[in-house]
Parts: sequence; C-alpha cells; structure tokens
Amino acid sequence: MKMRALISITAIALIAPAVATEYRIRVVKDGLASPTGIAVSGAHPFKTIWFTQVPTPGVPGGGNSVDKMFLPTRHVVNIHSGEPDPVNIAISPSGFPYWTCRSAGVILRQTATGVEPILTGLQRPIGISFDAHHNLYFTQVPTPGVAGGKNTVNLYDGSMIHILTMGEPEPTDIAADRYGNAYWTCKSAGVILKRDSNGNVSLLLHGLNKPVGIAVDRTGDNLYFTEVPTPGIPGSMGGGNFVWKYNVNTGQREIVHFGDPEPTDVAVSDDGFVYWTCTIAGVIIEARPIPRRH
Repeated sequence: MKMRALISITAIALIAPAVATEYRIRVVKDGLASPTGIAVSGAHPFKTIWFTQVPTPGVPGGGNSVDKMFLPTRHVVNIHSGEPDPVNIAISPSGFPYWTCRSAGVILRQTATGVEPILTGLQRPIGISFDAHHNLYFTQVPTPGVAGGKNTVNLYDGSMIHILTMGEPEPTDIAADRYGNAYWTCKSAGVILKRDSNGNVSLLLHGLNKPVGIAVDRTGDNLYFTEVPTPGIPGSMGGGNFVWKYNVNTGQREIVHFGDPEPTDVAVSDDGFVYWTCTIAGVIIEARPIPRRH
C-alpha cells in the first residue's frame, strides 16, 4: 500500500493543476509509521522537521512516537515513545517541542532535562500552536461532529486556561501567528475560523471539504491548510484531497498540491517551503516554491 501511494504522489506532482505559485514536490522521508502531526524549525538548509507517528492510536506502550529529523541528513532521532495518541506538535518560541496526546488528555513538552507534562486532565486535545508571546493555543474535541457539544478552542498563558470559543462541532487543528491571531479548521463543518488579537471570532472560509491541518507563515500573511475528504485514496484513483495556500489579506487561494492520499497535517518554514505528513503512505512531503522568472 505504501509503495502504491508513493507512486501516486509522484504522478500527481506532474499533473497538478496550474497555480499562481509553482512548487517542486519531493518526498523528504519515507518508511514512516502513520506520520500525523508536523512542525518545522530552523533556516535553510539547516532545518529540523518535528513529527509524530501514530500507528497504534489509543494504545499506551504501542508503536507511537514523537521524533525529529535534521533535514540535510534526513537522520531521525526519537524524542519520546509509547504514548497512546500523540496527535499534533508545535515548537515554542524558545525552541522546545510541545505535543497533544488525545486519548490521555495531556499536553507534553521536551526540555533539556527530559519530557514533562504541561497540562493534564484535558478532554481529547488535538490542535496545538504558539504565538510570539509564548501563549499556547489548543483545541479539545471530546464530542467530534456535535454542534453545541463540549468542544473548545483554548489559550494557555502559562498560568491559566482561557476558553476562546466553545460548542463548535469539530475544531480540529489550530495555528497562531506572531501577532496573536489564531486560525483553526472545523472538519465536519467545512470551515476555517479566525480569532483576532482583540478577541473577535469570525468565519474566514466556508464550503471546504473536510479541512484538517493548518499552518500560518512567518509574516502572518498566508495560511496553509489541507482538505481530506477521501483519506487513503490518491487522486489517480478518484481521491479529492488538497493542500492549499490562502492569503488572508487578498483572499487569493492557490493549490499547493492535489491528489495526495492523506495530507494530514501541514507546516511552513520561514523561507516558504511547505511540509506535510501523508499518514497512509508513511511519508513527509516538501513543496519548494519555484522562483518566478521575469
């Protein structure tokens, strides 16, 4: 299955629809076990890709792990193993990785002395992100798909948890920019919402098809998000999954990639390279913007 999915990724990279920005697509790591969350730190060429692998979701002591890869060598180093459900990962402004563990109801981080819990007793945390002021944003989805349920979008300021919104059907993943604006996908509702630095929540995009992962670039101008209506099905077999770029100032939306069998989470580096996990294919993909010729 992994080999067939990889072949499909290569083929779709050649026939993807034309977009305003062209990208060179490549697999930067294969042979992974259900990679899920992803984050990136560092500058070209010395980038580090942080990611989670969840081949045994919900199983303590199973094959799940949190890992990092130094991109120039593609050498993978394990950070932590055996958690039941390490879904998403984010890098704090001080450079430490934090991740959600959904079924355990915790958020953990790695420090110089080891791995420690930051928040416990949560209700199925999924999305996670930071702004430049060290505020930690995360989502909780104990009632997925239920409008008016117990799902929340939250901010942790280091001492208290503040509920930003509640009752959405499925706030799946979240991204915060350096200015304190937060964006999150709601998969079952097919929308992306925005909370600005003044606390105002608004609908940013609607009519989407199962949006999942989301990231925002260094400038705060561009969002990147995935749509996964057909998980596990490549475009060559009728799948309809996308990776998108959206400019929050102009409203312009561009295709980064089409036809990946399962683009679960997405990250963007400071130089505009886009990375995402393809869970079913067991790979991490890079989309490198191609400079335009004038």
